[in-house]
Amino acid sequence: MAAAVPGAYYRPAMNHLDRYILRQCLGVTLFVTGALSAAVWLAQSLRLVDLIVNRGLAAEVFLYLALLILPRFIDIVLPIGAFIAVLFVFNKLTAESELIVMRAAGLSPLALAKPVMILGGIGFVVLMSLSAYFLPASNREFKDLQFEIRNRFVSSLLQEGTFTTVTDKLTIYIGSRNERGEVLGVLINDERDPQQPVTIYAERGAFADTAEGSRIIMVDGNRQRYDRVSGKLSVLTFERYTLDLATLRDAPIVRFREAQERFLDELFFPPAGLDATTYRSLIVEGHQRLAVPLSIFSFVMIPLACLLPGEFNRRGQLRRVLLAVFFALLFQSTDLVIKNLAASHYAAIPLMYFIDLLPLGLGFGMLVFGGIRFGLWRPATADQQV
Repeated sequence: MAAAVPGAYYRPAMNHLDRYILRQCLGVTLFVTGALSAAVWLAQSLRLVDLIVNRGLAAEVFLYLALLILPRFIDIVLPIGAFIAVLFVFNKLTAESELIVMRAAGLSPLALAKPVMILGGIGFVVLMSLSAYFLPASNREFKDLQFEIRNRFVSSLLQEGTFTTVTDKLTIYIGSRNERGEVLGVLINDERDPQQPVTIYAERGAFADTAEGSRIIMVDGNRQRYDRVSGKLSVLTFERYTLDLATLRDAPIVRFREAQERFLDELFFPPAGLDATTYRSLIVEGHQRLAVPLSIFSFVMIPLACLLPGEFNRRGQLRRVLLAVFFALLFQSTDLVIKNLAASHYAAIPLMYFIDLLPLGLGFGMLVFGGIRFGLWRPATADQQV
């Protein structure tokens, strides 16, 4: 094979190879990340089906809720997708002898790592944008909408022929609906006062939304109140009766924002008056938001450190591939342990950054010193080019 041409011709060739490797790695990363995210997203979206069915809401609400949970999966899946992409691409380049040709052209392991580091930089920007804005914004919108659904009492809430437990104090049953939107055969069990539970039956009724909240207006029925202290049952027959549903909300109007819903400034500068546990959880969440984007550099470095140093083996690199998978699993499990430890001990917070960057530093050492040791900076021999 001809030696690499020095000068101006050599640099464009290097840039072309960088783009070639980056294009392949980026394409596989997008495919793997999309496939894994879709699989996890579909599995998690099924948990929302029960909420939508029981609340009787429209399909577009379900789709919107499912879309809001997507960023939290990308935040987890993207580093794994980048790891799989680098492992696949460089194993493929080796199997098809392309990597041998690149080495023969004078590319060092660090030069081959350049497009991978660019891939890591792209992933870092995406993950940081998720951590800084999209992740807390989507979680906040999801929780707000979930809160609104759980506290919204409208006619579509109820299913015909089904006892619907709106809260632990209110159960409503409707027999059917007519063409005018009225409900027929209404039965309500109201236990807001545990000493005097009330059962209401009406032949028909209708739901109304007012400025004060939702109400159900019932016609031609009776109201039965049972006094558990005296054991007496009182019955009231009515032609028209209104039950205010707004007073039965199962949560306060002002909702406390969880750590996953807060932006970085809210995490690192929590409001005053929080208890020690909540304060620590906010601080730890803020550091985790910064540490996760850094981990993608380690994820892309692990396969490079396992595949590039050492001599080529024409019988394949199965051992090196399995070794890269093992180190990635070890890195991920250790990272999870440290993050769980940091949730209860402030001293473990610096370890989060250390663990997330440790494979990156070790990988660079392997590429530099491993390449010199095995002579990978020299052009390949004629036997290796076959």
